[in-house]
Amino acid sequence: MPETTRETARAVVRKVADDLERRLAARTRATLTGALDRSARTSRPRHRDIDWDRTIRANLKNHLPEHRTVVPERLVGHARAARGVRKEVVLCVDQSGSMAASVVHAAVFAAVLASLRTIATRLVVFDTAVADLTDRLDDPVDVLFGTRLGGGTDIDRALAHCQAGITRPADTVVVLISDLYEGGARDGLTKRVAAMKASGTQVVVLLALSDEGTPAYDRDRAAALAALGVPAFACTPDLFPEIMAAALEKRPLPIPAD
Repeated sequence: MPETTRETARAVVRKVADDLERRLAARTRATLTGALDRSARTSRPRHRDIDWDRTIRANLKNHLPEHRTVVPERLVGHARAARGVRKEVVLCVDQSGSMAASVVHAAVFAAVLASLRTIATRLVVFDTAVADLTDRLDDPVDVLFGTRLGGGTDIDRALAHCQAGITRPADTVVVLISDLYEGGARDGLTKRVAAMKASGTQVVVLLALSDEGTPAYDRDRAAALAALGVPAFACTPDLFPEIMAAALEKRPLPIPAD
């Protein structure tokens, strides 16, 4: 691409990325920061950190009807957020041509997640090859110019790359964004996801991260993953913060209705 054309293209992509970030960043940061705070529980909270709803439910056996009260033998509250990294998120993004909108949104969300100091974020894009773009997360435009849409797909190879970098499985969420049309080892993909789950890693599969409707996808692969307890579904950008918050808190995902 000639340099002048490249700069024009960068300006267009910059405008799209900036518009998306303005629309999505504040809500994402607020939702995920809240989820990280709530995910840390303690049985010895400070008074102002007591979760009274959970404390009452935990002590219902100590209900004294004659006094119309519950004796709180066990307090439940929020721990103070740690300063260090507490969760790891890996976005593994299919860069085949049909996933173009998903790649754009994933680049923006990856940059937003990377700005949260308590989340360690990695971004991996793939076709038949795998590229780790984590070092470009300070600028979504650099991420988008580091991808090339099209070509084949080897999802198992991409997940193997992600898996190799996981050091704290129980604190890691892997988000695979793909239509699941696997050009590599089809059984390998299912076995890989099963192994990751067995190690404690949470896996979320998004068939699309876009404003469009339900995408075309490999329904057999999606069914095989669902059998492992890994539902595969399309997600709009507005829903993504809630999906990630639920994953970080290890509660059921708010899967949209078909």
